[in-house]
Amino acid sequence: MSKKDIRQYILDTAEVIVSQKGFSAVGINGLLQAAEVPKGSFYHYFGSKEAFGVALLEHYFTRYLQQFEQLTQGESILTAEQALLAYWQNWQTTQSYHSHAHRCLVVKLAAEVSDLSEAMRQALHSGIEQIITRLSALLDKTQLIQQHSTSQGSREVAQILYQLWLGASLQVKVYRNDEPFKLAMSTTKKWLNIVA
Repeated sequence: MSKKDIRQYILDTAEVIVSQKGFSAVGINGLLQAAEVPKGSFYHYFGSKEAFGVALLEHYFTRYLQQFEQLTQGESILTAEQALLAYWQNWQTTQSYHSHAHRCLVVKLAAEVSDLSEAMRQALHSGIEQIITRLSALLDKTQLIQQHSTSQGSREVAQILYQLWLGASLQVKVYRNDEPFKLAMSTTKKWLNIVA
């Protein structure tokens, strides 16, 4: 593998493990053993565990935003409303209590690392802002905000909806069922006056 491939492989392996166990619970040795990479390689690519955490979050958000673009700009998407619903439906499917692949690192790490690492908090902040910006742009393409009896702009509505879904994701983990997502979806549709 090339150096870029090795770094990518470490991050891909780590994302699965960290999304299940959290950042603090994952030791570098255990991660390297899972990735079958020598310790020297880790420190070659990441100067410290914190630097690795920042790289992991940046890697996660890059992939997340690419998937967002694919999902919301696919050929089958006819309207911005449909793109918004596709995004939330994908969230519901991928973050379901029964789904174990590619869990949301924002949900897993926000409370854990924000007080421990300023660099990781900033990486989380930057990634979340990029998601909200894209949601806001989709809302701008619709008449949903103009039709809604609110003085809030599309950015504020995008932030509220993102927070709603983050909260629902936490409740799914606590309740061990997907009922919070059903409520989040019905609330989202009501908020945006979407009939679907």
